[in-house]
Amino acid sequence: MVRSQVLICGGTGCTSSGSKKLIPEFEKQLAANGLEEEVKIVRTGCFGLCELGPVVIVYPDGTFYSRVTEGDVAEIVSEHLLKGRVVERLAYTDVAEDAKIENGNVSLNDTVFYAKQKRVALRNCGVINPESIDEYIAMDGYAALGKVLTEMTPEEVIKVVTDSGLRGRGGAGFSTGKKWFFASQYKADQKYVVCNADEGDPGAFMDRSILEGDPHCIVEAMAICGYAIGASEGYVYVRAEYPIAVQRLQKAIKDAREYGLLGEDIFGTGFNFDLHIRLGAGAFVCGEETALMTSIEGNRGEPRTRPPFPAEKGLFGKPTNNNNVETYANIPQIILKGAEFFNSMGTETSKGTKVFALGGKIKHTGLVEIPMGTTLREIVEDIGGGVPNGKKFKAAQTGGPSGGCIPAEFLDTPIDYESLAAIGSIVGSGGLIIMDEDNCMVDIAKFFLGFTVDESCGKCTPCRVGTKRLYEILEKITSGKGTMEDLDRMEELCYYIKNNSLCALGQTAPNPVLSTYLRFKDEYIAHVRDKKCPAGVCKDLLTFTIDRDACIGCGICARNCPAGAISKTDYVAPGHKLPSYVIDPEKCVKCGVCMGNCKKKAISKK
Repeated sequence: MVRSQVLICGGTGCTSSGSKKLIPEFEKQLAANGLEEEVKIVRTGCFGLCELGPVVIVYPDGTFYSRVTEGDVAEIVSEHLLKGRVVERLAYTDVAEDAKIENGNVSLNDTVFYAKQKRVALRNCGVINPESIDEYIAMDGYAALGKVLTEMTPEEVIKVVTDSGLRGRGGAGFSTGKKWFFASQYKADQKYVVCNADEGDPGAFMDRSILEGDPHCIVEAMAICGYAIGASEGYVYVRAEYPIAVQRLQKAIKDAREYGLLGEDIFGTGFNFDLHIRLGAGAFVCGEETALMTSIEGNRGEPRTRPPFPAEKGLFGKPTNNNNVETYANIPQIILKGAEFFNSMGTETSKGTKVFALGGKIKHTGLVEIPMGTTLREIVEDIGGGVPNGKKFKAAQTGGPSGGCIPAEFLDTPIDYESLAAIGSIVGSGGLIIMDEDNCMVDIAKFFLGFTVDESCGKCTPCRVGTKRLYEILEKITSGKGTMEDLDRMEELCYYIKNNSLCALGQTAPNPVLSTYLRFKDEYIAHVRDKKCPAGVCKDLLTFTIDRDACIGCGICARNCPAGAISKTDYVAPGHKLPSYVIDPEKCVKCGVCMGNCKKKAISKK
């Protein structure tokens, strides 16, 4: 009889940290202690706290172990699973002030990271074995599909989704119910349901984690959408760079077919629906729904002019509904618990929860799901644990290359569609990159724009040429060759690209430049007028110097300098025995090796 379960994170983050190696070691140690019949090992999806991986949780007590290695497994088995004693050196103890601690154990929901979260889209991630259809069914899986097929009309399904207030989680924030309604109104011999699982934003991994941790919820939601709009076929467009997600989704589709939950005459209702997977090659532009459909059709991924919209003429020229992974992940719970369940969370115009991939200069990197309206400060300071190493928060980038930078003065801004739009940013698909005082905002704008330049499909001139010219201006500024006229030209070009590009990629490409220029204009001016990078990032504007009175003359800097730019002087500082060193600015390649090797911190950059 099983008395305990050991849940091991099998998401990409923990897998890359070695969680896969823990499973055979646990099996070995359990057998050695005679516990193989009493303890069950479950490989789950992402728990969210990626920074602490590999993560292991022991149930029923719920002890959360972090950064577990193969060498720790024997101790966990012998101490915790055999003798009932928590291995405190591995236990996660960053708990909320009002946390309930019983026998040394802290509930997951009482930890600082999880206390303010509300998991709807991520409800099964880290809870079930994503490769077991039976475990999904045990968590009310496919009950929503059964309900709509046996108790509801397509119109009633669309009304519930509309009344819930769910808006697209892929970036645009359009009403999901309205989108389904439009697709349902067009008559055709064939309709399609499409899931955008391409997720191209740098630093974003929300959709990947849902597919890895709860693939059946996407299968179920797409079938529900098919019933609502009158479609019998669906496609999931997923990045080939997501091998774990692809493998688990393939198994989920296969198992659903075997259980009669996909295919013909589902639940004996006469409803037919089946799914297919198409692998993307990593083109960011294929996140745009018309480019995505063009790619599914076997053509080069390029956006189409609209109208006609996909609801009228989409995949293969047929009426099509396209939502992203997170949007679909909310559907089964909305159907089972009602529209009021979802619209009771969030704000007046932004209902429910939103998943964010929290990264950058933050203590707790990982996946968070918060009710809409939660402030940026709560995410950064409470859930994320704040900026590490005593540094100050400088800005947050939301929406990836299509979004904007939010400075510290807006930390108390609620995270919702309208509030972020009002300060020049967007919710986007959910990437949330935190920056501190050591980040240069001009360099950040150049990074995101460089990504867009590489990812432009080239179909329209404003995006293909305009973004390249814009990038060249930023390169000129960061290399110390910019002029004040360049700043005016840069701003004018941003608005031209926004107003004239064919699709959302080009229309939003200038956002990182415009938002940083608006909020951090002094940094741009410093680069141009003073030829200085205030954050000390732009190499062409840096000067490395040695404080001759702090230098002890050890010569480590000179021995490690790849350019031979450091030489000994005749000066011996008071209290020191050896001559100090000096850096020749003409030879210096500004690599920073000298600064990193100086134990006395006698070298600075400015």
